[in-house]
Amino acid sequence: MQSVDSDNTAPTSRPPSDRRVKLLAIDTSGETCSAALLIDGAVQQTIEHAPRRHAELILGMMEQLLKHAGIQLGALDALAFGRGPGSFTGVRIAASVVQGAAFGATLPVVPISTLAAIAQGQFRRTGQRHLLAALDARMDEVYWGCYSVGEDGLATPCCEECVSAPERISAPPGNAWTGVGPGWSVHGQALSQRLGDRLDSINPHGLCEARDIATLAVEALLAGRHVPPERAIPVYLRDQVTRTRA
Repeated sequence: MQSVDSDNTAPTSRPPSDRRVKLLAIDTSGETCSAALLIDGAVQQTIEHAPRRHAELILGMMEQLLKHAGIQLGALDALAFGRGPGSFTGVRIAASVVQGAAFGATLPVVPISTLAAIAQGQFRRTGQRHLLAALDARMDEVYWGCYSVGEDGLATPCCEECVSAPERISAPPGNAWTGVGPGWSVHGQALSQRLGDRLDSINPHGLCEARDIATLAVEALLAGRHVPPERAIPVYLRDQVTRTRA
């Protein structure tokens, strides 16, 4: 397992808070598996590229972070997870793990869009504020959503997250959009043609990471957008996630 990676730098801006937050976030929606512990704005993350090993690794990652910080699960304010879209099995693993941990520790859960987290990660790395996140949905389709980052430093959706053929996405208004996420490595040509001169640059290597889920989850928690454990369920966007095409 990769060692704990600390990120104690102050974010560009942070939503106002009347109290400090302790939150553990996980993501198993893609080929990487990650967990992040956010305490009073400082984030520690462990991440590993581990296709098909998420169920084996994620609990150990969570335990490693808590032990490293010297804090018990029950002392946290909430748990958060990447609720999808993404791998059907991977998103389901994260939901199940968070449900079990939250029930045991009597904690609320904050579900966070994996597409929003991908956009948040791109802003964290580059400062780019107009982002179109995309994931390969297979069957010649793409999961996508467009996001803008305001003065609070948080990726906010400016369209409804959808699944569609890449050539049928709704081109967002304005220019200087950045494409980010693995969907751009699979469908980059069709997506680029659809956006035309609205597209400024692309980063097909931007992934969903637990640290960005944690950042988005703090604001959501303080705004009351959390759920009890039994309502921590995946969002697939596609009704029939297991169907195959003839």
